[in-house]
Amino acid sequence: MRDLIIIGSGPAGLTAAIYAGRVNLKPLVIAGRQPGGQLMLTSKVENYPGFPDGVQGPELIDRMRRQAEHFGAEFLDDDVTSVIFSSHPFKVRVGNEVYKAKSVIIATGSSAKWLGLDSEQRLKGRGVSICSVCDGFFFKDKDVVVVGGGDSTMYEALDLTKFARKVEVIYWGDKLRASKVLQEKALKSEKIYFRYNSVIEEILGDDRVEGVLIRDVKTGERHKLECQGVFIAIGYKPNTEIFKGQIELDERGYIIRKNRTETNIRGVFVAGDVCDRRYRQAIIAAAMGSQAAVDAGKYLESLD
Repeated sequence: MRDLIIIGSGPAGLTAAIYAGRVNLKPLVIAGRQPGGQLMLTSKVENYPGFPDGVQGPELIDRMRRQAEHFGAEFLDDDVTSVIFSSHPFKVRVGNEVYKAKSVIIATGSSAKWLGLDSEQRLKGRGVSICSVCDGFFFKDKDVVVVGGGDSTMYEALDLTKFARKVEVIYWGDKLRASKVLQEKALKSEKIYFRYNSVIEEILGDDRVEGVLIRDVKTGERHKLECQGVFIAIGYKPNTEIFKGQIELDERGYIIRKNRTETNIRGVFVAGDVCDRRYRQAIIAAAMGSQAAVDAGKYLESLD
């Protein structure tokens, strides 16, 4: 019987493990087969406090993990396959093994939706990004494209105008889905241009992004567009498939948070992007992880 199981090993899960470990809860962190969250896809992080010269995303995750291990957290690098929150103790299944715990923190994060191109995966962190707040600075005075047509696309495009010389929005439809307010702001910008009824078939470049191959969905015409950055902004999907039917989710699949980090199940807590539809920042996820650990600790004290 464990006092606490933490599901997920991004900034939220690892910070929760650090805080829980320091109060001797000896948490089990089920980290996943691809641990670390979105930071593992980020080359250099310059906005995380304490690193004036920046830090590589994977290095930051490694430091957090080692700190959690230092305070007694145990790690299992495997995927959770199912959970049972309807009875006590809570049960978390990993393959054929079932782990029991008095409390659980869910910190499984969210995953960006990608275009599904081989070239997109090959050039991740080499000009292909999903976060203008994280990476926009690296494209100062460069030409970039943003893919999508919703609110998140407009936010990315507007944010990139602070750095880029030119921002071209590529959208497969003939009418944007973003709110009118955001559309108006983007349309007024002298740096943002729109290319409708278009899709990216390939991202060009060997070691760095050099351009994109675009196809007009109506005419079938193809042409190359030179650019140095490609930002994919077609949305995020919370990693909550295994929690369906076990915990309360909103219409987009995010876990509904109550009273800071509580869920509708007493003893099950949540932190990070799996419940955050707005910010998706490592520092905010880490802060929520510390809150979840404190709340879980107080809950465990109440059981005594």
